[in-house]
Amino acid sequence: MRMEQAIAAIRFEPVLPLALLAALALLCLAVVGVALWLRARGTVWRILAFAVLMLWLSGPRVVEETREGLSDIALLVVDESASMQVGNRAALAERARTGIEAQIRALPGLELRTVTVPEAGSEGTKLFAAIERGLADIPRARLAGIVAITDGQAHDVPATQVAEAPLHVLIPAKGEEVDRRVRVVEAPGYGIVGKSVTLRVVVEDLGLPNRGLATGRTARLTIRRDGEPPVTQDTPPGVERTLEIPITRGGPTVVEVAVEPRAGEVSQANNRAVVTINGVRDRLRVLLVSGEPHPGERTWRRLLKSDPAVDLVHFTILRPPEKDDMTPLNELALIAFPVRELFQVKIRDFDLIIMDRFANRSTLPPVYLRNIADYVRQGGALLMSAGPEFASTYSLAASPLAAVLPARPASNSTSPGGNAVVEEAFRPEVTALGARHPVTENLPGWKDGAPPAWGRWYRRIEPANLRGDVVLAAPTAGGQPAPLLTLEHVGEGRTALLLSDQIWLWSRGHDGGGPQSELLRRVAHWLMKEPELEEVALLARIERGQLTVQRRTTEDTAPPALTVTDPDGAQTRLAATATRPGRALATMPAAAPGVWSVSDGARTAYAASGAANPVETADLRATATLLAAQVAATGGSVQWLEDPRMPAGTPTLRRTEVNREAGGTGWIGLQRRHDHLVTGITANPLLPSWLALPLILGLVLLAWRREGA
Repeated sequence: MRMEQAIAAIRFEPVLPLALLAALALLCLAVVGVALWLRARGTVWRILAFAVLMLWLSGPRVVEETREGLSDIALLVVDESASMQVGNRAALAERARTGIEAQIRALPGLELRTVTVPEAGSEGTKLFAAIERGLADIPRARLAGIVAITDGQAHDVPATQVAEAPLHVLIPAKGEEVDRRVRVVEAPGYGIVGKSVTLRVVVEDLGLPNRGLATGRTARLTIRRDGEPPVTQDTPPGVERTLEIPITRGGPTVVEVAVEPRAGEVSQANNRAVVTINGVRDRLRVLLVSGEPHPGERTWRRLLKSDPAVDLVHFTILRPPEKDDMTPLNELALIAFPVRELFQVKIRDFDLIIMDRFANRSTLPPVYLRNIADYVRQGGALLMSAGPEFASTYSLAASPLAAVLPARPASNSTSPGGNAVVEEAFRPEVTALGARHPVTENLPGWKDGAPPAWGRWYRRIEPANLRGDVVLAAPTAGGQPAPLLTLEHVGEGRTALLLSDQIWLWSRGHDGGGPQSELLRRVAHWLMKEPELEEVALLARIERGQLTVQRRTTEDTAPPALTVTDPDGAQTRLAATATRPGRALATMPAAAPGVWSVSDGARTAYAASGAANPVETADLRATATLLAAQVAATGGSVQWLEDPRMPAGTPTLRRTEVNREAGGTGWIGLQRRHDHLVTGITANPLLPSWLALPLILGLVLLAWRREGA
């Protein structure tokens, strides 16, 4: 038994209250003091008698404890995050884990608890969260040490010491590693169609000083946009590079920035970065040209003015541009229409031209109507709402604009257009083609196979020489539906022809109203080539490591096989499943970060897959830098599992005492904590009464005898 343990085994149980015992002690001191002052004989024996008396009255006892020793506990933490899958780290970690477990089983009085660090999604490696979880049911008095098998990339390192026990870090590498990465400093989420956006990126050589400017060292950057031919640039490591990315269309634009690998880097997984930029139109410039005033004119104006993204130019032409009646300006009510500026100089500035019941009573010269037709063929958009004027001798179908219209009014042999205007009540219906077309698909108030819950219209124009896709029709007594809304591709542009001027009845709520705002919005956006309204489209997206491909078409045919190309160039054949007529769906895992492309033979779609855990893959080096402070604070050590001085791939375990060195090259120490349980206590008097009383009496007699001599 050690000395501190023997002292700790003596207990006092006073016979008298402490106050009385203290008073008695003072009385004894007074008597002894007087005797010493008088130099009386027998004073030494009196001192001894008083000392034995006070010792007996204080009740000294020897307490004997029966103890049961407890085993010490070591905590083994195994990192299983994504970065531990780089190279042979997983194999080295498993070998070290097996070796640690085998050594601990061979050491008596030592118990092992094991926890793992799972992949944490987008939060990085939560190493110390796993340590806290493992320590939750371990008494600190029994903790011999913590052994963490990790690459050193922890993203929750605390500022304080994790435990009062050594932390040993086992890193599956030869030493500090080097890694090159490309990092996106700033990237916009949206861009204006027709303009460029700015990306700021930087190439960094982690583990090395980034001194590209000083040394002239550069790295080759490759920029790809939606699968187009790549553009390369040289950039010094550590210096921000500004990239101008043109946004040429609406919808997502996928940009991939990749940097060439560096010799000796640990992984190329973070050598590329992917950014998705949604292209949006800044302001939609719409030219609305109205003919004679009618009740539906306000419907168009109200719809277009209610959209804050639309810049509307609206004119009602009531007189030819060449007419000049010499009316004084202060009395002029009708101004000359600026036809040259609108239909020749600035016609390309408009995203959409709407002709609302416009009759060509020589108000627009043929050259300007021909300009509108050329505008459509070269990528413009034209929407025509037709009324009785379309079936008259002033119809635009008899002008140069007829070349881009999807239909002409029906006629008989005696009177052109004489039988084209049909005056009867009907409810517009979605055609079989319209049920698959995104413009009329799932319109509010209509379900496939059921009559629409819309209000009635009372006039339509019978067409002839019909082209394009008929998506709305009017039921007829003969059973053959009459076309109402026709959509057509003309060259690079698009046209839409609404063969009725009665849609305004829906806006007034007549007979229950109808989805006029939604329908006209979709028609306008289809004309302006918004991606979500393309009738034939291939769409791809990646969410949570899963590639989802949607194919949309207006044809009721079996979907073709898809070809998927991953970021490394490997191709996979993927079968799509038809979900309903004109719609098909396919899915597959897509874990690799980068740009994935999907092709159906005619179209190609791109999807961006970012790193599943961008914090984890930002730095893939094996390093002791992040954990060095914790290791030093706990007195632990860092071991490199591929160190040539550790041929077995596992450090040797040793038992050490507290406050002793706990680690060195090739070995780690686990402390002996000497914790125990007390199973029994025995208390024996140190000065029993049968011994104390005779001893006191004898000393008193000796003092009396010495005093009387």
